[in-house]
Amino acid sequence: MGYSRKRVGRNGKPRYTAYYFDIKGMEKSAGTFSNKKDADAAWQKAEARVSEGRVGDPKRGRQPFERYVLDVWLPNHEMEATTRQKYTYAVHRHLVPEFGNLRMIDILPEHVRQWVATMKRNGISPVTIKSNMVILSAIFTTALHDQVTYLHPCKGVKTPPVVPKPLTIITPEQFNTLYMGLPDSDSQLLVETAIETGLRWGELTELRVKDLDVPSRILTVSRAVVEVNPKFHPQGERFLVKPYPKDKEFRRFKLTAQIVMKLQAHAKAEKLGRNDLFFRWHHDPTPRKRVRVVPDPDKLGYTEPNAAGRSYKHGTCTAYTNGRCRCEHCRAAYAIYRAERRALGKDDPRQPRNRDTDGHIPADWFRRQVWQKALAEAELESRVRIHDLRHAHASWLLSGGADLQVVKERLGHASIKTTEKYLHTLDDADETALDAFTKIRNRSGRRSS
Repeated sequence: MGYSRKRVGRNGKPRYTAYYFDIKGMEKSAGTFSNKKDADAAWQKAEARVSEGRVGDPKRGRQPFERYVLDVWLPNHEMEATTRQKYTYAVHRHLVPEFGNLRMIDILPEHVRQWVATMKRNGISPVTIKSNMVILSAIFTTALHDQVTYLHPCKGVKTPPVVPKPLTIITPEQFNTLYMGLPDSDSQLLVETAIETGLRWGELTELRVKDLDVPSRILTVSRAVVEVNPKFHPQGERFLVKPYPKDKEFRRFKLTAQIVMKLQAHAKAEKLGRNDLFFRWHHDPTPRKRVRVVPDPDKLGYTEPNAAGRSYKHGTCTAYTNGRCRCEHCRAAYAIYRAERRALGKDDPRQPRNRDTDGHIPADWFRRQVWQKALAEAELESRVRIHDLRHAHASWLLSGGADLQVVKERLGHASIKTTEKYLHTLDDADETALDAFTKIRNRSGRRSS
């Protein structure tokens, strides 16, 4: 039972400290107040919270969903840093606005079905809806085990089906075109290593010299790096190196002689030590000056009418601001205008963005500054992601006759069913089947002749 203790403050006035006992029986302070009424209310409130933490106490189920998730479930649920980041954002964006003020025991399957229907009406993708449902289900599974609730409201609630999209498999010819569009030898080696190994981005950018045994050409994948918001990093940094790859299993496989020679030559040229990364971020933060041609508004015509029905000459700041035109001429006009103001000291120059990196290559930087520009240079019709090189590695191996189990082990798949989806994914994979069909189909014609 809690209580309030009176004492005299430095100013001679009475002060009341509220005390309560936690679930372990230890005396704790709930604060100091100027009157006994507030102190009594404080220790009573603290004891109520303690009661919510006792197994079998019905008060546990009366706590709001928001308090249980943010104060109990999220801080104590064991998960990866990237998973914690994803779950935290999803909880605040999709779960708390819907269930935050409801008591845990009041949330029923009908409320979850209404929530799913609302997300669907709001245009949220089936993938996101399913992901949100996984998080909500995990919360109530824990609550059920801890006897906070005695009903799992997610059981029996269906989500919109997630239709898997066809895999984007880049052909060897397309890859060669893309490879030639990369800006330098370092990015070419990184991309070639990705297609030759099938490594995930986090495994590829954490690859170190010591991981490759040159004489045997054996590569050991034993770590991966993830990029997170510093508040989710144990040391408040941007990159977190995990001492295991995905699925928490090391794997070892052999590389081709030509890629091993290139990696060895790269390490020698860069004077890399055994613990150094093969691929490091060498971006120069100094902004490059872009040469812009002053547009001639009299030769460029007019913009489309805006909401007020007004048109403006292309290549003018007015067209950019009032006409909301983002063509190259209007953007150039506005950029020149801003540069002139900065030169005259009327506007503060934009400071270059410094990437918070320990040498690991930021995925978004590589995608925007290297990958997307190479895709544009190659003029590929299909939309290829960096991760699609992993798909291509598996597809090329299987199309070339590699054993399915060997490919599974090289890629580190937990199930062989995951590997099987790469069978017959190249455009010409069905040619042998068509040849076989044509051979049988035309058999009767050959006999009659």
